[in-house]
This record gives sequence, C-alpha cells and structure tokens, in this order.
Amino acid sequence: MQTIDYKKQELQNGLYLISTPIGNLLDITIRAIDILERSDVILCEDTRVSKKLLEYYNITNKLISYHKFNEKESIKKVLDIIKKEKIVSLISDCGTPLVSDPGRLLINEAYKNNIKIIPIPGPSAVTAAFSVSGFSDDYYFSGFLSKKLGERKIFYEKIKDFQSSVIMFVPARDLKSILIEMQKYLDDREVLIAKEITKIYENFIKSKLSEILDKLENFVIKGEITLVLSSSTNKNNGTNIDLDKEILTLSKKMKTSDIAKYLSDKLNISKKIIYSKALSLKKKQ
Repeated sequence: MQTIDYKKQELQNGLYLISTPIGNLLDITIRAIDILERSDVILCEDTRVSKKLLEYYNITNKLISYHKFNEKESIKKVLDIIKKEKIVSLISDCGTPLVSDPGRLLINEAYKNNIKIIPIPGPSAVTAAFSVSGFSDDYYFSGFLSKKLGERKIFYEKIKDFQSSVIMFVPARDLKSILIEMQKYLDDREVLIAKEITKIYENFIKSKLSEILDKLENFVIKGEITLVLSSSTNKNNGTNIDLDKEILTLSKKMKTSDIAKYLSDKLNISKKIIYSKALSLKKKQ
C-alpha cells in the first residue's frame, strides 16, 4: 500500500484555521507546524503571544495582528492577500480559532468571496475539559458567561432543564461568586472545574455544586477557567425525581435498554443519558 507524503502535497491557496496549544507548546500537530511554515501570512490576536510559539518551532513567517478591535478594518486587506493566491493562516492566542475568539466576520466574508477555508484541528479547552468530566455524551457550549447578573440569571433559567452538559469559560476572579449563584439558581448537579489545562499546575476538580467551594479552598485559582456542568437529569416539569432510585428499582425486572426507553418516554430525558447512568450504576453494584 502506497504511503502518501503529505508534506510534498501542494497547499491550496485559501484561509487556514489552525489550532494552537492551550498551554503546553508540545500540544501542536505536525500538520499545523507544516502549514504555519508554508504560510505567506499568519493572522494572530497578539503578536507577542504568537511569537513565543513560532520562535519555539523556528517559524519566521510574517505575523499580522488580527483581533476583535481591528477585525472589520482588516478584512478587505486579508481577502486581497488571499486572492493573490497566497496561503493565509489564522491562529488565536491559544486553542481553536473562532471558539470564543475573533474571526467570524472574516469567515463569512471568505465564503461570500468563494475563498476556500480549511480547518486544521487540534487543541481545545472545551473538548479537553469535557473529555475528563465523565458527564453525558452531548454538550452545549456557551462561551464566556456574561459580566451582567441579569443576563446570567436569564442564562441559568435557560439551562436549568438542559438534558446535556453545559460548558463555559469563567474568569478565575469570578469563579467563586459564579458557583454561589449556580447553587442558588440551578439544582445540585455535578460540576467539573478545569484549571490551567496542559500547564504545570493543571488540575481538575469535580464535585457537586453544594460541595465544590470546600474543595477549592486549598487551590490557587487564576487565569481562565473552563467549567463543565452535568446535565439536569433529576428534574421533570418542576417535579424532583431520584433518577438513580428509579433505575435501580427497574433494573430488578428490566433490561438496561428497556429501562432507557421507558424512562426516556416517562421523564423526557435522553435515552443515551439514562442508558449511560444505568451502566454506571450497574458497575458500582
């Protein structure tokens, strides 16, 4: 079987969305390095931050500052560069571009101008945190929480009955006050706090909302936190339900798949969530 030498393949001109490390500089794909090396221009949020990554890998391509404050003014210039059959890459300070980062206006204009857009997948704080949460298979990503209490209350009301996990970014300075709010406005579900992902002091703290503050006492929390809330599986139209008890009772006389279907219809909860929880309870027995 012939092996493809991807490095010898000619790159199509267009806009490449390249994921970069979220902390540890070794967390970058070989493909990402290759395309950065072959780019005519690299768009970045902060040249000072991006230079550290590029210098680490001896990449000397031209950097152009592209952030939320100059995005509108820069679009025409960027499109003109790509139209000259140039390779242009977009990176954020860390992680996957456009995940709570600038670039949406450029993407939409690129589509309008029939410019090819190529994603180069890689590191993401969202998927990293979700992968270690052990929560339901599906999730809702909300980005950064609003700074305004009124808007956060609306958000809590929106997600309180979600049958999926909820992932969000929270500034470390606001974490404790946000957790106190969540205890007040949401049911006592599980929460995972992901701090300094991939860095030296990386830590994941998992607990119930009612107990999480006690577990945070001995930790220095700084920077940006990725917070994962478990799905709301114990509520149905305002009626409290002990889902674990329901599953354990039914497991004495029904198969796991039948339990999932029965409770899904009864409680309007995803079959996946119930099935996963039933398997988890069976392992504990």
